[in-house]
Amino acid sequence: MQRREVLRILATGTALQLAPAKLLALAREVRTLASQVAPRTLNAHQAVTVTTIAELILPRTDTPGATDVGAMAFIDLILTEWYDEADRSRFLSGLGDVDARSQRLFGKSFVDCSALQQSEILTDLGAQMMEEAERLRDQPPAFGEPPADVNFYSMLRRLVLTAYYTSEAGATQELHFEMIPDRYEGCAAPEDGGSTAK
Repeated sequence: MQRREVLRILATGTALQLAPAKLLALAREVRTLASQVAPRTLNAHQAVTVTTIAELILPRTDTPGATDVGAMAFIDLILTEWYDEADRSRFLSGLGDVDARSQRLFGKSFVDCSALQQSEILTDLGAQMMEEAERLRDQPPAFGEPPADVNFYSMLRRLVLTAYYTSEAGATQELHFEMIPDRYEGCAAPEDGGSTAK
């Protein structure tokens, strides 16, 4: 199926009339097409950094990992088409800070570090995220004010988890989502001899 055909099906709402198996196949193809497009917001180094962090957050085990479901392409899409300029800048600045920390601690970029060194950096970022969450819980912003600085690592984790659990693999293999359940028992009779309201 060509990209134009996929877009036509999605735009006309025809996708909703497809059988579940065809709908899942279409979703798989859309994600494949998205992963083949060069990133629009992230540069090549940032894309590799996001991919590395995403795989550390949700590694491949007996189920697919974040890389397998195209988390980086999803994140780039959200950064490009959904985030406003302030959020996009905050995200990219936080991504730059990951490399700055890595250079300070280990003298190389994050993607060139060992898995143990990468884990150490992510552990520090996680601790910082928790401290900021505690601070915001103790000092909520005044009514009408936006919350103070959103933590980069919190943004990234949320995007990785959303990318994963909205993918076919995440939904079916992890969440055991069924598009159409085995059967429907709408008017099942009560089992203990009770009566049903009519």
